[in-house]
Amino acid sequence: MRHLWIRATHWTGEPVPEPLLPPIDAHRRRCGPYTAAGALLHALVPRALEHRPDLVSAHDIEIRAAAPDLCDVVPARRQSIAAALPRSQRILVPAPRRTLRIANGLAEFLRDYPARGPRALVVEQVDHADHTDRELLTVLLRRLDPALLTLVVCAADPDPELAAALERYAERRVTRRDHVTEGNAEGDYVELDGTCDAPSVREPYERASPGERARRHRERADALAATGLVAPRLGAIPYHRERCHLEQGGDPRAVIDAFAFAVDRCLTEGFHHAAAELGERALRIIEREADPEVWWRILHGTASALGATEREEAARALFDLARREIVDPKDRATAAYATAMLLVRHHDPARRDADEALAWINEAVALTSLLPDRRLRAFHLGFDLNGKALVVSRHGRLTEAYRLVEAAIELAERDLDPGEHPIHRLVLRANRAQLSVLLGRPHEALADLTAAVEADPEYPDYYVDRGNLLCRLGRHDEAAADYETAMRVSPPFPEPYYNRAEIRFAEGDHEGALADLDHALELDPGFALAYVNRAGLLTAAGEYGRAREDVELGLALDPGNAHLLCVLGQVEAAEGRHAEARKALDAALDRDPALASAWAARGALAFETGDPEGAVADLTRALELGEDAALLYNRAVALRALGRREPAKADLLRAADLAPDDADVRQALEDA
Repeated sequence: MRHLWIRATHWTGEPVPEPLLPPIDAHRRRCGPYTAAGALLHALVPRALEHRPDLVSAHDIEIRAAAPDLCDVVPARRQSIAAALPRSQRILVPAPRRTLRIANGLAEFLRDYPARGPRALVVEQVDHADHTDRELLTVLLRRLDPALLTLVVCAADPDPELAAALERYAERRVTRRDHVTEGNAEGDYVELDGTCDAPSVREPYERASPGERARRHRERADALAATGLVAPRLGAIPYHRERCHLEQGGDPRAVIDAFAFAVDRCLTEGFHHAAAELGERALRIIEREADPEVWWRILHGTASALGATEREEAARALFDLARREIVDPKDRATAAYATAMLLVRHHDPARRDADEALAWINEAVALTSLLPDRRLRAFHLGFDLNGKALVVSRHGRLTEAYRLVEAAIELAERDLDPGEHPIHRLVLRANRAQLSVLLGRPHEALADLTAAVEADPEYPDYYVDRGNLLCRLGRHDEAAADYETAMRVSPPFPEPYYNRAEIRFAEGDHEGALADLDHALELDPGFALAYVNRAGLLTAAGEYGRAREDVELGLALDPGNAHLLCVLGQVEAAEGRHAEARKALDAALDRDPALASAWAARGALAFETGDPEGAVADLTRALELGEDAALLYNRAVALRALGRREPAKADLLRAADLAPDDADVRQALEDA
C-alpha cells in the first residue's frame, strides 16, 4: 500500500480509506506557516488530551509551534529561558533546520495517535502551502505507514523536494482536468480568508469597485483580528490589510502592525521562508517615513530570513538599502555586523569572503564602541566583538578570536546589570568553549559548556556540544547521558543519535550503533556523515550491498567525500573488484591525504594483490597518522612476507603493548 498523489489542487473524489477528517486546505494565505498542520492538530489534540495526554505532553514544543492557538490547552513542558525574556534579550534566532525537528516530532505524534487504521488524510492546495507544511508532508510521506494513515496529497506542481518524496512514496493518480480548479496563486479575488477560489466568488469580486473591494478586505481583516487568534495574523490578516491598502490606500498603521507582528513571529519561531516572503511584501508597500523604527525592524528581520534561506545576495541588497536610509549608529552597526556574517557564513563556501567580512565587522565595532549608554554599549559592542572573533578565526587567528570573546564576556560582567541578557552571556561562554577546544584547553571548554547548560537546561544544542567534548575526553557514559538529555528536551533531530552511535560502536555495541544511525537517517536522509558511519558498519558486518547503497546515497549528497570513497574502496575490495577498489582509495587519498583508514585499506589491498612492499609503505603512512595495534599487526604480516623478521617482531611487540588481550597478536608472537 502507498500514499496517494492527486495531480490537482483539490481532491477529485478518488477512492481512499475512510478520511480521518474533512479535506484540509493548506493554502498559506489562511494561517501562514503550518496552515495544514494547525488545522490537523486542532482536530486531533483535544481527543489526544482525553485519551493520551502523555503523547501531547511529549510533543508540546511541536504542537505549540505549529498550532499557536492551542497554547492555552497544551502547557509548555520544555522551554528555554528565552521564552520568559523581553523581546530585546531574545537574541537567538532558530536555525533553518528547526522546522525539520518540528516536522519529525509531528510525524511521531501522528504515528502514535490513538486511531484505528486504515484512515486517510486529504490535504488540498499544497502548491500554495508554506514551506513548513510542504516539509512536513515530505517527512510524513517518508515516515508514516500508509496502511495506518494514507496521505492524499493534492498538488498539481509540487516543489522539487516534495515531488521527489511523492514519486518515491506515493501512487500518482491521474485526474480529469475538467475537475481541477487551479486555485488563486495571486489571491486577488479572496472573499473570506485568503483561499476561496470558486468562479462564482471571483466574478462579483472583480466587478466590484476598488472602494468596495477595499471595504470587504478591511472588514474581513477586522473580523479575524477580533477573534484574538494568532494563526490568522500570520496569513489572512496581513493579506487582507495588504489588499485593502493596494485597492484604496487603506490605513498605513494597520498594514504596518499586521506585517510587523507576522515577520517578528515567524522569525522568532524559525519560519524563515514565511518571514522572508512576508517581509518582502511589506517592504514593497510600507514607507520608511511612516514608522522608521518598525521599517528597520521589518527590513532587518527580512534580511535575516533571506540569509537563512540561502538568498544572501537579496539579504545584502536590503542591508545596502538600509545604509542608504538610516544614520543611527547602533542600527548602522547592526547592518555592518549582519553583512559580515553573510560574507563569512555564505552557504556556498566558494563565495565566502573573510577579508571583506573583517572590514564590515570592524566598522560595526568602531560604531558600537562610541555608544554613550554604558549598558547599550556593553551589549552591542560585546555582540560585535563576538562576531569579529568568528571572522578572525576563519583567518586562522584563534588566539586573537579567544581574546575578543574574553573582552565581550568582560564587558557583559562589568557593564550589564545583574541577570540582564542571560542568553547573550551563555552564548559568549559557549563560543569561548569552542575556541578553547581548538586551542587545546578542553577542561576550560568543559567548564564553559557546563555553565551554558546550567544557565539554560532546556536548550538542547549545548548538551550535544558538551557530549562531544566529554567523548573526546574519554568520558563516554557522561557523553551518552548528555546526548540522551538533548533527545528529551528537543523535538527529534539526528545529531545526538549519530554521536551516541559512535560511543556504542567504540564499546562494541554494533547493533545499538546501527540502530542509532538508522534513526538519524530516518530523521534526516540528507545527513551525509551518518551514511559514512553506517556504510562502515555494514562493511564490517559483511553487508556489502547495503553498504554500497549508503555510499551511493552519501556521495550523491557530498560527491568526493573522502570517507565515503574509502568505504567504497573497502566494498569493492571485499567483492573482488581490485582495480575499482584501488581507484576509489586513490581518490579518497587525493581528497584527504591524512585519512589513515584509506592508507590502511590501500595497504591491505596491496598485500592481497601480491604487493607486500606497497602494503608496508601504505601501512607505514597510516601509522604515522596514529599508532594502532591492528595496523601494526598488518604491517608485521607484510614485513614477514618480505623476510624482514626483526622489524615484524618489533611491530608485534608494540601491538601487544597497545592491545594485550588481542589473541591474533599473541599467536603471531608465539609463531615468531
